[in-house]
Amino acid sequence: MAALVLFGGGGDLAMRMLLPSLYFLEHDRLLPDGLKIIGAARSDDSRDAYVAKVREAVQARAAADKAWDADAWSRLEARLDYLAVDATNADSLKPLKAKVGDDGATSFLAVSPSLYARIVTAMKTAGLAGPKDRVVLEKPVGRDLDSFRAIDDAVADAFDERQVFRIDHYLGKETVQNLIALRFGNTIFEPLWNNLTIDHVQITVGETVGVGDRWPYYDEYGALRDMLQNHMLQLLCLVAMEPPSDLDPDSVRNEKVKVLRSLRAVTPEEVQRVTVRGQYQAGEIEGQTVESYETERGQASDTETFVAIRADIDNWRWAGVPFFMRTGKRLAEKRTEIVIQFKPVPHSIFDRGDRGELSDNRLVIELQPEEDISLTVMNKRPGLDQRMQLQPIKMSLSWGVDGKGEQAPRRRIAYERLLLDAMAGDSTLFVRRDEAEQAWKWVDEVSEAWAGAHIRPLPYVAGTWGPEASGALLARTGRTWNTDEG
Repeated sequence: MAALVLFGGGGDLAMRMLLPSLYFLEHDRLLPDGLKIIGAARSDDSRDAYVAKVREAVQARAAADKAWDADAWSRLEARLDYLAVDATNADSLKPLKAKVGDDGATSFLAVSPSLYARIVTAMKTAGLAGPKDRVVLEKPVGRDLDSFRAIDDAVADAFDERQVFRIDHYLGKETVQNLIALRFGNTIFEPLWNNLTIDHVQITVGETVGVGDRWPYYDEYGALRDMLQNHMLQLLCLVAMEPPSDLDPDSVRNEKVKVLRSLRAVTPEEVQRVTVRGQYQAGEIEGQTVESYETERGQASDTETFVAIRADIDNWRWAGVPFFMRTGKRLAEKRTEIVIQFKPVPHSIFDRGDRGELSDNRLVIELQPEEDISLTVMNKRPGLDQRMQLQPIKMSLSWGVDGKGEQAPRRRIAYERLLLDAMAGDSTLFVRRDEAEQAWKWVDEVSEAWAGAHIRPLPYVAGTWGPEASGALLARTGRTWNTDEG
């Protein structure tokens, strides 16, 4: 691959994530030899002005990670170019095609998804959608199944499916990838990964930030479409999918599609029992008073900034095991985690209260703010007491905790892995069209059920874990959220 083109190359995503990722890859000498990186945007900047902006953004991120290296920057700078274009106009893209040449390019559309159809059509006319070219689409693609299909039909008219890389940056996180290794590389987990031993699964994506000036976008999408449709359903698929026959991209994605097709539909009759909508009110985050969503927006709104949902997977492996998902803005903590809660032992011989409380085994995969995988098991409390005392211990299964003093590697930006994979043509960690369609189909059913049952967002105070009904969603099944247990 001769070139990487960043449409929207001067925008927030490019400067905050993509270009720092490319710097770190250059720092570790992982970028392909001869790769050109071309920023393409409407701004009428010179190459030198663009490079100066890139350096400022990259240096700030690298310095924060104590990884700034002048030689690495010099190598990256030599790859950089810039072209002012109207990406929706084929004639404007012809100079870009001349820079790319005939060796093919990976084009990353770091722009509004509303422009995707027009851009890929212009790319096809300008010769940027040939057999050697690839296109990377940032989520969300569309806001429902119909709009997704309309956009993706235009993409399919320009590119074959094998050339299309629909990105979900959560799948680039090291801990998410490690979930595959944990499940399918160890005999101690996969035989237990079913409804005989697992009680339930929780997936939490909590943010402390509000919507702020992003409200025009957020008011159209809400928490359901912004987070649950892509990030959270992808995490659910990795937890729930059957073992693939191999690590071929389609083998993995075939199993994820099966999970999505097995999700029980949410009906208007059931929606109030299995879902919670919420919207944050004024409150306090980290000692600072924050405004309500409606105050930030400037008027009343029924957009949800919080959603919790019980999902049931109707297949043999997971029958009877509820999957609880929740996500929201202005919550108590910035936390992203997957909790695998195992069932209690069938009969406890430690039935005396003075022996310590018997806790159920729990596997926690943490993605934010730190990345870690930990397993809670019961252990004898050290000592010579004749009565055996029990205590739960948490064992970390992550890198660098084996007692050998080995330093963990730098925590990579998720886009680093995904950019390398896209340029190499490896689509394993990207979303196939039928995956996205099935996810949108299920989310549309939830949205339609809300409308049919007239479910409005419940208020919750900023700095809490959402509406009280979120806790009740689990409480009525005799369970609690992991955060509620401390």
